[in-house]
Amino acid sequence: MTGGQQTRADLWVLPLNERKPFPVLNSQFSEMDGAFSPDGRWIAYVSDETETEQVYVWSFPATGGKWPISAGGGIQSRWRRDGRELFFESLDGKLMAVEVKAGAAGFEAGPPKLLFEMPALFADSRLRYDAGSGGQRFLILTSVEESAATSLTVVLNWAAELKQ
Repeated sequence: MTGGQQTRADLWVLPLNERKPFPVLNSQFSEMDGAFSPDGRWIAYVSDETETEQVYVWSFPATGGKWPISAGGGIQSRWRRDGRELFFESLDGKLMAVEVKAGAAGFEAGPPKLLFEMPALFADSRLRYDAGSGGQRFLILTSVEESAATSLTVVLNWAAELKQ
């Protein structure tokens, strides 16, 4: 219980200089998977306040601004390293991108655009992907099919054989 209100999963921050954690988002809903923007002024997170997990952006430190990012549900948001795009996985397994404009004047988000379908993966709460610095390449966690047989060839002393 926080402030007399029943809370679930909340987002907290631990300042490295003070080592005293404090809540950033704590409500009756679950707030999770927080990701700071590269400039540290915005937090992308997932909340179930609409009964469906959705991606939002919140100003940091909090000034009361909150912007919805996903339209039909979303999880696992990640910022492009220059802060101009936000990626998330839709609830039907598609990787989406949203162009964002964030500055002193405020925050603007464009409509979500489909990048590609994510490969099927067992249900898991781990982060399934990360974006490269320019948002053109992605590292994606996938499962290996058990039926796929792979072979590995190990060659020893290959340098010695080249000299002969």
